[in-house]
This record gives sequence, structure tokens and C-alpha cells, in this order.
Amino acid sequence: MNIGKLAEASGVSAKMIRHYESIALIPSGARSSAGYRLYGERDVHLLRFIRRARELGFSLEQIRVLLSLWQDKARASAEVKQLAQTHLDELDAKIQALNEMRATLAELAEACCGDHRPDCPILNRLAE
Repeated sequence: MNIGKLAEASGVSAKMIRHYESIALIPSGARSSAGYRLYGERDVHLLRFIRRARELGFSLEQIRVLLSLWQDKARASAEVKQLAQTHLDELDAKIQALNEMRATLAELAEACCGDHRPDCPILNRLAE
């Protein structure tokens, strides 16, 4: 299949497929005699794996490790679990930071009258 069909089958855009090839996350497609990239079902599965990992918030470097583990049939699942646990810890830290940001912003928005007066606690806080 060509890159357009691969994009359709995998749910990953052709532009992103080219990017993944350029950073060697996936192997480049074989070329036809006319110069078109050619792909197969293995490429569809590979890109679906990457798409699902991205949907879970894994970075490209984490996905590179996950791909390596996925393709290594002698892997220990403990390595995969550790990577997932590390990612969970990172997500928890981000959620905590977002909750703190939200609370501060809600407090500032509540303190702001939002009328025609020039005094604004939001702007005052940003200027500190």
C-alpha cells in the first residue's frame, strides 16, 4: 500500500508517518520502481501501536523503548510495567500542577470584579 492508504489504515497522518521515518522511529517504506513508498500490514500494526501509545501520553523516546520491548519476545514484563509506572508518576505530577494552577486561577477570577474599573487582581498577580 502507499503512504496514503497506510495513513488511512493506521489512523496516523502521512505527514506524521514521514516524521516517524525521519527520526528512525519506524523504518522507511520500501520504494517502488516509480519512487512511491510501499508499506504492508506490519507497518499498519506498528503505527497503530505508536498511535495508541501517543494517546496514552507516552513521549516519542518512551515509545521507542516500548517498541523495542514489544519486538523483543524475550523481554521481561517488569521492564514494561516500570516504564508504565514511571509514566503514571509523571502524569500524577502534571495533574497535581494543573490542579494547583486551576485553583489559583479560579481564586484570581473570583477576586476580579470584571467591570469597568482598572484594578484587576489577575493582572496584578501576573505583574508580581
